[in-house]
Amino acid sequence: MSARTVDVAVVGAGAMGAATAWHLARAGREVAVFEQFEPGHIRGASHGASRNFNVAYTEPEYLAWLRDARTLWRELEAESDTALLETTGIVTHGRGRDLAAASDVISEGGFEAELLDVSAAEARWPGFRFDGPVLHNPGAGRLDADASVRAFLSGAAASGADVAWSAAVADVEVHGDDDVRFTVTDADGSHRVHARRLVCTAGAWTSKTLTGVKGVTLPTLRVTQEQPAHFRPLDPSASWPGFNHHPAADDPRTAWFAAPVYGMLTPGEGVKAGWHAAGPEIDPDRRSFVPDAALTAALVRYAGEWLPGVDATTFNEITCTYTSTVDARFVLERTGPVVVGAGFSGHGFKFTPVIGRTLAALASP
Repeated sequence: MSARTVDVAVVGAGAMGAATAWHLARAGREVAVFEQFEPGHIRGASHGASRNFNVAYTEPEYLAWLRDARTLWRELEAESDTALLETTGIVTHGRGRDLAAASDVISEGGFEAELLDVSAAEARWPGFRFDGPVLHNPGAGRLDADASVRAFLSGAAASGADVAWSAAVADVEVHGDDDVRFTVTDADGSHRVHARRLVCTAGAWTSKTLTGVKGVTLPTLRVTQEQPAHFRPLDPSASWPGFNHHPAADDPRTAWFAAPVYGMLTPGEGVKAGWHAAGPEIDPDRRSFVPDAALTAALVRYAGEWLPGVDATTFNEITCTYTSTVDARFVLERTGPVVVGAGFSGHGFKFTPVIGRTLAALASP
């Protein structure tokens, strides 16, 4: 079996792997990215045209990361000459969160926040029925996920990174602090790769890739299939900020929710809405890609009751994976020559350039 030597190997070319390669290559590191599927595949968590750049966090560290992420997204836009982050605003409502307290923390964290009553919010955005009060973050927005991944990878390649598609990684072995080896299988067969560092950003395949690797201990990573849908807006010219709706268990209007709801307008596709982390646990290699009928019915009910600006009967569902930790905190760790970025729990995409920067720093000597 032939062998190849690289400085840093990145396993997985989704958002986090692409951003890590971008930072490493721009810093002059030799980087090889290995992705088991083809470009633009739909088996993971990074595909699609829309993600919320939501700033409604009450943790100061997340808000600090969001400030940096906003700067880095704009830097990537300038480098790639591609629009990636559109400022649409995001509205958050529902009695499941203390929005007055959140507003204060968000303002202190450097993002504009305003509280509106239901009537004022519904007058401004008649496509919604609101569960007041309503937190509006005008500086929040929407990211183009597919275009973002392409921009990171193109930028990494322009700085010298090598990106290999349909190249599956297996048999990872640690041989020393600066020596990690693995097998890559691609169209030309199988070969061994020796790397000084391995950054695993394999998403739903993280546990499969690293189970049994000496010294590497992963937290529980739960992989689920999620199923947002795009609903047809009744007025194509209407303004749609992104949105989050947090149910209250003691409120019969929302107690039936499967989970909190998130959504946004995806240009050309409709108003996207989905349950956050409500899907069934799955094996990523054995997915049916068939939406759960009960969750579909509940989402249609949600659209009918809370989104008067859409046709709740006309929609297209998509599926994706979440890889979640117990507390929804990210795994960003290094053990010997192995760096792990995992568990982004359905809310990591907005932080992508900062996570890539963090993983690149962990992979440094």
